[in-house]
Amino acid sequence: MTVAALRIDRVPITHPDAAALVGQVQAEYVLRYGSEDETPIAPGDFEPPVGAFFVGYLDEVPVVSGAWRTTTLTRLGERALEIKRMYVPPAYQRQGLARRMLDHLEAEGRAQGADHLILETGLMQPEAIALYTSRGYEPVAGFGFYCGSDLSRCFGRRLT
Repeated sequence: MTVAALRIDRVPITHPDAAALVGQVQAEYVLRYGSEDETPIAPGDFEPPVGAFFVGYLDEVPVVSGAWRTTTLTRLGERALEIKRMYVPPAYQRQGLARRMLDHLEAEGRAQGADHLILETGLMQPEAIALYTSRGYEPVAGFGFYCGSDLSRCFGRRLT
């Protein structure tokens, strides 16, 4: 299958495919950081109109996830949405799936009237940092649960 065949569906974060991908990314955090991500997340964070969770499929196999949620944070006084739970399982990495999901999330952000997308990632995820910076995301002031952590890095990108 090629990345062109990727189908992206909006699903609840509690959907079995979403839950499986979230579980896999949490296991990856344990390997890289020694514990799961402890950022407070509620299923309602990813329900319209305040958020959305997406799973991408190749031939009905869930191969990528990504989400956005409303945030009270602003960047330069404008409305921002926060990207969460971007993940591609190892067997499907390096095929452009994360880029496709990021394209989708950016289009969603524009459709929701956001001026910026923001996100938090960590130093132990150099491939994520490389993806975001290659797409024009720039370092922004720390925010969220891990604000102030030496391992946390925050990025943002203007959509408008």
